[in-house]
Amino acid sequence: MNHIILIGFMGSGKTSVGKKLADTLNLSFLDTDEQIEKTSGMKIADIFEKYGEVYFRELETETLKNLLKDEERKVISVGGGLPVQERNQPYLKELGTVVFLEASEKTLIERLEGDTTRPMLKGGDLREKIHMLMEQRKTAYDKAADCHIQTDQKNFEEIIEDIKNEI
Repeated sequence: MNHIILIGFMGSGKTSVGKKLADTLNLSFLDTDEQIEKTSGMKIADIFEKYGEVYFRELETETLKNLLKDEERKVISVGGGLPVQERNQPYLKELGTVVFLEASEKTLIERLEGDTTRPMLKGGDLREKIHMLMEQRKTAYDKAADCHIQTDQKNFEEIIEDIKNEI
C-alpha cells in the first residue's frame, strides 16, 4: 500500500499538515496517537502515567501492523518516537512513502512552549529536553525517511506543495 507517512519531532506539524494534505489529495487522514487513544479509551499522557513508555511503544507497533492490512490509501501521522523503535522501521517502509517534516530547535521551542499534553516533555527545561530528544531521534528519522521537508517559516500551502513535489 502506498500511504503517505509523516514523521518528525513533536511540534513539526505532522498532524496539522497531515490533515490539510489529506484534504488536498482527497485521502483519509489517520494520526497514530489519536488511533491509540481511540482503541485504548485513554489519553496518551494517561497511558504513559499508568503503564509506562514501553507499553505505549508496543501499542504504536500494533497500530502500525494493523495499518498494513488497511487497503484504503491514507495520509498517516505517526508519533514522534515511533520511528525511533527499530522494529517499526520495516513497517513504515512497507506502508508507503515516509516524509520527514523537519523543524529547527528554535521553531520547535516556539511551537511547544506552554504545551502540557506531551509526556516526553514533562519536567525539566524545555530547551534541554527538545535538544536531547532531537539528538536521540535524528538518525532514526533520517533512516526511515524517503524524503525530507523543511517546515521552518513556511505556511501549510508551501509545505504541502513541497510534499507533493517529493512523493
